[in-house]
Amino acid sequence: MDARDPITTARGVGPVLGRRLAAAGCRRIADLLAHLPLRYEDRRTLDRLPGADDATEPVKPGPLTVVARLENLNRVFGRRRFSRVEAVACDGAARVAVVWFNRPYLAQQLEEGVPYLLHGPLRRRGGDGPWQLSNPSVERIGGEESDGGGVRPVYGRIGEVPPSRVARLVADAIRTLRGASGPDWIEEWLPREERAKHELPRLADALTEVHSPSREAAIEELNARRSPAHARLAYGEFLLQQLQLAVARRQRRRSGKPHRYRADGAAWAAATRLVPFRLTGAQERVVGEIAVDLARKEPMLRLVQGDVGSGKTVLAALSCLIAARSGLQSALMAPTELLAEQHFGSLERLLGSSMTIALVTSSQRVASDGGPVEEGIADGRVALVIGTHALIEERTRFARLGLAVIDEQHRFGVVQRQSLLRKGLRPDLLVMTATPIPRSLALTVYGDLDVSILDEMPPGRRPIETRVTTDGRTEEAVNEVRRRLESGGRAYVVFPLIDGGEGAAAGLPSLTESGPEWARALAVPHGVVHGRLRRQERDETMSRFAGGSIQVLLATTVIEVGVDVPEATAMVILGAERFGLAQLHQLRGRIGRGTDPRLGDPLCIAIAGETSAEAERRLRVFADSTDGFRIAEEDMRQRGPGEILGTRQAGLPQFRFGDLARDWSWLVAARRDASELLDRLADPENDALRRQLGRRIPGLLP
Repeated sequence: MDARDPITTARGVGPVLGRRLAAAGCRRIADLLAHLPLRYEDRRTLDRLPGADDATEPVKPGPLTVVARLENLNRVFGRRRFSRVEAVACDGAARVAVVWFNRPYLAQQLEEGVPYLLHGPLRRRGGDGPWQLSNPSVERIGGEESDGGGVRPVYGRIGEVPPSRVARLVADAIRTLRGASGPDWIEEWLPREERAKHELPRLADALTEVHSPSREAAIEELNARRSPAHARLAYGEFLLQQLQLAVARRQRRRSGKPHRYRADGAAWAAATRLVPFRLTGAQERVVGEIAVDLARKEPMLRLVQGDVGSGKTVLAALSCLIAARSGLQSALMAPTELLAEQHFGSLERLLGSSMTIALVTSSQRVASDGGPVEEGIADGRVALVIGTHALIEERTRFARLGLAVIDEQHRFGVVQRQSLLRKGLRPDLLVMTATPIPRSLALTVYGDLDVSILDEMPPGRRPIETRVTTDGRTEEAVNEVRRRLESGGRAYVVFPLIDGGEGAAAGLPSLTESGPEWARALAVPHGVVHGRLRRQERDETMSRFAGGSIQVLLATTVIEVGVDVPEATAMVILGAERFGLAQLHQLRGRIGRGTDPRLGDPLCIAIAGETSAEAERRLRVFADSTDGFRIAEEDMRQRGPGEILGTRQAGLPQFRFGDLARDWSWLVAARRDASELLDRLADPENDALRRQLGRRIPGLLP
C-alpha cells in the first residue's frame, strides 16, 4: 500500500465510506493523513475517582483520566426524544456517575464489568451534588495495569464521517503503511541539507508524531502546532509553494518583452516635472525601482503597497507618461466605475496635455479629445485607457499595449489580471493596492511579483484621531462633527445598510431609516450616496460634496476607495462592529487628506452597538493604530487570510499544514531556501523533490 493509493484501498474503507470520504475531498490515503488533529489530550497520568465524601475539588485541573469498570449501564429517554446513556464508574476505591449525551449507540457498545479508559471533565451535579463524569471519551483496554492512554489526538469530522471513525482510519493507515514499507513508509522529498539546517524530522517521522505522539511529547507544543513535527509539515508545504513561485519568476526572466522604453534619467526627470508637487522620498525610491524594471528585457511584475493617501496614483501616472513617450499604450483597471471615473478626471488634468486618455466602463466610453473611443484604442491614438472590467471585454482591442496597471488588486481575481495582460504581448504589469497586505500574504499570493512599499505620507498630512464609542453617546459625536463643519470642514456619516431588511432585526442602523435623523441633527446641506443610485445622480452628489455646496455625505461603504475630498475632516461610522479592520481603515482614509489647519484636526468616530469579544478587540486595534500594515497583520490574525482577500481572490494558496500568521518565520525560511534550491533541482539527490514539485505544476519540470 502506498500513501498515494485511493482511499478505498485503506483498511476499513468500503465503497460506501469511500464515497463519503471522497465527497469531502479525501480521495487518497495521503488526504487522510493530511487531516491533522484539532487538538491533543494528555492521558499519560492516571487519576483516581473522588469518593462520595471527598468535598474538595480534584487536585488536578482539567479532565480526569481513569481506568474503571462500568456498572448499571442504562439508556434514559428524556423529553423531545433526547436520550442519554448513564452508568457508574468504579476504579476499585470509589464510584462516580457517568453520563453520555446524544450518543445512544454506546448503550449497545459498552459492557459492564470490563475495564475502560475514561477521559473527561469531572463536575458536581447541580453545582454541589455528587460527582459526575460528563461525556468522557471511552476506550476499552486490556487490563487494570494500564499506564494511561498517552497523548491522544482529537480529530474533526471529514464530511459525514465522525471524529472517532477518522481516528481509527488514520491509526490503521499508518500502522499498515509502516508494516508494508518500514520506517520510510512515505517518500522523503525534502533535501537532507534543508532538514539538517532547520533540525527537522523526516516526513514519515513527522506524520507519525502528529497522529500518534510519543509519550515524551510536549503537549503545549502539540496543541500550539509548534512541535518539530508540525514545523516539518508547515515548512515543507511552504517550500513547495515558494519553489513554484521561484520557477515562475525564473521563467519570467527568460521571456523577454518585444517593446522597449525610451526612459533614461532625463525622461523620468521631465515626467516628474509635470507633477505639481514634490515627490516624497518613498515615491522617489519606488519610481527608481519602476524605472529599473521598465528598462529590463523581461516584463515588469511589480506590486506597490501604500497606505491610503500615500501617492500611488502619481507613480502610475509617471509610468504611463513614460510609456506614451515610448510609443506604447497603457491600461489602468479599477474595480468600480466611481474609482475609474475619478482616475480619469485626475489623470486627464495631470496628463491631458501630453496624451489622449479614454474612459471605458460598462456604461460609458469617453475620450479626452472627443474622438471615437474603440477605434482610437485599436489604432493607437489613445495612449492611456482607464476603465473597469470592461477593459478585458473582447471589443476593447489595443494597438500596442506596453503597460498594464491594476488598482486595488485584491478586488480582482487572477483570471482578470491575466486577461488584461493578454491584451498585449507580454506587457509590463504594475499592481497597486491601498489595502495593506500582511507580509506573509504578500510572499504567498504575490510571491511572483517584486514588492515596493510606500511607507511615507505626503508632507502636511495631519494625524487622524480615532474614537470608539457606543450608541448611547451619539450626541457627543454630533457635537464633534458640528464643530468641524463650522470651521468649513466636511463630514461623512457611514451606514452599514442601505435600508433595514434583516439588519434591522439585529439593531443595525440603515441609511434610509437613520439618515434623516443625522441630517436633522447636523442641520447643514447634505447628500446621499449608495450603491443603488443611478450613476448620474451619484456623480452629481459627489461633485456637489467635493465643491462644497454639500457639507455632509450620508453614505454606505461605496465611498471606501477612490474618494478624495481634502476638506473632509470628520467621519462617523455607524454599526462599526460589523466592519472588518481593513475596511474600517480604508473608510477612515477618506478624511484628513488636506493640509489646511483652519479646518481643524481630523476625527473619526466609530459608534458600535452590541459587540462580541472579537469585535471589541478589532475596534481597540482600530482606535489605537493608524498604521495600515499593523492593522493588516492583526486583521489576518483575527479573521484569517481567506476572509481578508476572499477565498476566490488573488490566487490565495490553500495551505493544509502551515498557518500564515503562526508560521511566518517558516515561510520566510522557505522563501529564502527556495531561491537557493532552484539551482540544485537538477541534482540526482533531488529527484524526489522534483517529482513532488512536478505534481503541483505538471509539465513544468523535466
